[in-house]
Formats: sequence, structure tokens, C-alpha cells
Amino acid sequence: MNYWLVKSEPSTWSFDDQKKAGIKGTVWDGVRNYQAANYLKQMKIGDLAFFYHSGEEREIVGIVKIIKEAFLDPKDKENKFVAVKVTYAKDMSKPVSLSDIKKHEEICDIPLVRQSRLSVMPINLKSWKIINKMGRI
Repeated sequence: MNYWLVKSEPSTWSFDDQKKAGIKGTVWDGVRNYQAANYLKQMKIGDLAFFYHSGEEREIVGIVKIIKEAFLDPKDKENKFVAVKVTYAKDMSKPVSLSDIKKHEEICDIPLVRQSRLSVMPINLKSWKIINKMGRI
């Protein structure tokens, strides 16, 4: 299993919106950065991803599960980019802020900190476990 982080502006698609989508999940589309799109292509069914509210909130608020692997993004008229399908998996008992992540010596160099503009990124197992603990999961 692989671990990821996906970002969304809460005003565009919030974690509450994701939960309301139910078990059928929703398409994670609109990714137009090639590096982030390549990460989408690596996602497998059953992989888990932190759901990060970008913008003013800047915090991990929950976890989603990949339920459909990469397919052509239906919103991409040029058929260059892909999407995946995700479903709600779990809430963080305590949201984990970017500032708390930056303060934690063992995870302060994850892609969320180093490549802050990237909307999809891998998370290594050690960081995954630490962030889950920080979020009281």
C-alpha cells in the first residue's frame, strides 16, 4: 500500500463535501501539474491519502481511500491528464496544521513543506504514522 496527500481549497471541495459523497466517492480531477498527475497515475485501489485543506486553513483534516485507479480526466478536453476516484475513509480527531508539521523534526521535510504548491504528493510510511498520531488516529 502507498500513502498520499491530496489538497483542496475548502471553498472548492471540502472534506465535508467528500463525506457527503458517500461510499460511491467522487472523481479527484482538475490536476494540471505534470508531477502531481504522475503521482495520480501511481495510485492503486486501496491506497490511502490525507485530505488537506489548502488556502487559509492549511491543515490535514481527514483520510480518503482510492477506489478507482487513474483514468482520463473527463474535464480535460485534450486528454493529457488523469483523475482517480476517492471515497471518505476517516476523520482526523484533531486536524494537523502545516505549522505543526513544520515544527516536527522527523517530518519537516515532507513534500507538503518542500513543494507546497503541489496538489498531490506521496507520503512515506514513517511520516504517515507520525501524522496519524498527531491527528489522534
